[in-house]
Amino acid sequence: MGTEHSKNEGRRSMVFLRKGPKLPAWEDALLSGKEPKSLLKRGLRYVSLSLIMKGMTSAPDFLWGLPEVQKLNLSRNQLVVIPPSLGKLDRLVVLNLGGNCLKCLPKEIGLLRNLKVLFVNMNCLTEVPAELSLCRKLEVLSLSHNCISQLPLSFTDLTSLRKLNLSNNRFVQIPLCIFALRSLDFLHLGSNRLENIAESVQYLVNLQIFIVENNNIRTLPRSLCFITALELLNVDYNAIQTLPDDLYLLRRLPRIAWNPMDKGLHIAHNPLSRPLPEVVEGGLDVLFNYLREKKEHN
Repeated sequence: MGTEHSKNEGRRSMVFLRKGPKLPAWEDALLSGKEPKSLLKRGLRYVSLSLIMKGMTSAPDFLWGLPEVQKLNLSRNQLVVIPPSLGKLDRLVVLNLGGNCLKCLPKEIGLLRNLKVLFVNMNCLTEVPAELSLCRKLEVLSLSHNCISQLPLSFTDLTSLRKLNLSNNRFVQIPLCIFALRSLDFLHLGSNRLENIAESVQYLVNLQIFIVENNNIRTLPRSLCFITALELLNVDYNAIQTLPDDLYLLRRLPRIAWNPMDKGLHIAHNPLSRPLPEVVEGGLDVLFNYLREKKEHN
């Protein structure tokens, strides 16, 4: 009787800690008879916790009492908000919040000074907190499939950022702060509302993959031709009619590419002026020779 009474008291106290009157089924299944720390997996490099597809509409309270967690995956739930308590998990290196219903991120995300990888793709964000720029170790950031139209100027402080995915948002122009991110080797701005690419793109000297497909871009800046590290340039599905004569300087582009995953120059589905469509069909070498000769005659 005493043991049964103790169990019942434990269940009641657990329910009391929740905001709702009933413990959610997913949390009951996770914690019934267990300590929260038992959910942690201790790998060779990181202490991780995965709560993918648990039907959560809010993050569990016990989460903020696990400061040792370094990799946290809360993707593919129905989370509407992440509380300020996130800042307590200051050992986080990898955080995945993708596939939820988040409209904003707490400013306390700036307390995650060890964060290197952040996924907040497929949410409902309209803005990004300036405090995110305090995560100076951040190397990979995905904000794709949201409703973002601008970034804080403080993003210039993310000097370690190497991969940035801003695809499927509402950018009309490439945010100026991006041109200060000299360590970028991957930049995806596909499926936005871009009308041009600023000449300042030349400052992204380490860029290897640049994707701006499915926008409203009419011309490519000459300065783009000076990013000689480029191995994949995707400008499919735009409104481009002419190509800069100096494009032949991008010698690391291996071919005219048709498969989205292939390295090379993706130039399909643009209203190119004649004779460019026929030249492109001949392959990249033919195109580059044509542009070189055209420049020499000019």
